[in-house]
Amino acid sequence: MMIETKTIQFSTRGMTDIIDITPKVAEVVKKSRVQSGIVCIFLPGSTGGITTIEYEPGLIKDLPEVLDRVIPTNKRYHHDATWGDGNGFAHLRSALIKTSLVVPFTDKKLLLGTWQQIVFLDFDNRSRNRRLILQIMGE
Repeated sequence: MMIETKTIQFSTRGMTDIIDITPKVAEVVKKSRVQSGIVCIFLPGSTGGITTIEYEPGLIKDLPEVLDRVIPTNKRYHHDATWGDGNGFAHLRSALIKTSLVVPFTDKKLLLGTWQQIVFLDFDNRSRNRRLILQIMGE
């Protein structure tokens, strides 16, 4: 089994900015030496999330609205009292959505569904420069 570790970087706006990272992940997999296996996409941080969604305008509006009902941005959290940074909601959303995702691939092509894209969600209360770690494993 081969293992390769790569990174991708990009900037975000924060406040549940949703970025389609599918093309970046697909490019890294295509350039790897691994033909078939899995790619683990991991955020080394606690105010973002990685998931899949149909990346279309309606859902791009719906997802932040749902998250705001579940974990509102305008509520004071204990984290905010501890650190004073006002982003307790971002940490909670990250814990809910999670900071990693594993996607299988064959012949260097991601095995995603027709309407499925890999997205990064930046929950922080400010813009950020983000780095994701991709670990590609297989034959």
